[in-house]
Amino acid sequence: MTSLLAFIQSNTNKISFLAFITGWAWTAEAATEVTTKDASHYAFANYLGSGVYRTSEQSAAVLNIPLKHELADWSDSKLMLRLPISLGFFNYDFKDFPSGDIPTGVGTMVMTPGVEYHWKGQNRWRYESYVDLGFGYNFSNENQVAIFSMGISALYDMDWPDYSPTWVNRLYYAGYRNKLDHNTESFSALSSGIESGLNQQWLWGDVAFEPRLFLGANWYFDKLKFSSVTKADTFTNYSVELGFSLLFTQPVGWEYLNIKRAGLSYQVGEGLRVIKFHLDFPL
Repeated sequence: MTSLLAFIQSNTNKISFLAFITGWAWTAEAATEVTTKDASHYAFANYLGSGVYRTSEQSAAVLNIPLKHELADWSDSKLMLRLPISLGFFNYDFKDFPSGDIPTGVGTMVMTPGVEYHWKGQNRWRYESYVDLGFGYNFSNENQVAIFSMGISALYDMDWPDYSPTWVNRLYYAGYRNKLDHNTESFSALSSGIESGLNQQWLWGDVAFEPRLFLGANWYFDKLKFSSVTKADTFTNYSVELGFSLLFTQPVGWEYLNIKRAGLSYQVGEGLRVIKFHLDFPL
């Protein structure tokens, strides 16, 4: 955590510049106006994760497709192009998940292209940063949102070879501007957790994979808002997540969707419950 804070202090000018670009990007006025209220929390779908979300007032499902392409790979760093796509499905509940019911009718779509940079630090530390600028679309009322997000992470690979645990710390910001009523919403979050193996390896046919567990917590500096079109909004200050994943010894997929693991978790917070599924690093 100390290394993460030190990096932020040493890069204050860069972060301030990105914040300026964000504000400039959202000054464009919408050409048309719609009067129907929009539940625009779907704009954050690519940063909250895939899963079935349930608050006291509503439920929805989110499917994230984490597309990436490696642009450059150096000895101690690499640069990647991010092309994540998120699809949202309204009124899909917990009871539909165990029965295998598949949501029908896409309610929202979010695309947030960006760049991601990874580099190695000292004493087993690794760092990651990203910047995204994209858009979201609500098919139910034809509303659009402009989305900006940026974040930085510090990961520490612990010296425990049999289990290979990693301590993960992430600080990120996401915000949007709504074309419907020119409203803007944003949130900042600090996430921290540990992901570890079990010193086991399983074999299913010709596919070998390693089971791993993870535990994480999220603190939202601004209350994370889940809007409702007809009922009261839900706000949360925190969430806790526990889950497992299967790490494949050989990735499956193709160039832009290179799946190295699959996992499932349960997340709970103030007025929020989520069954999440992962096709990427879970924390």
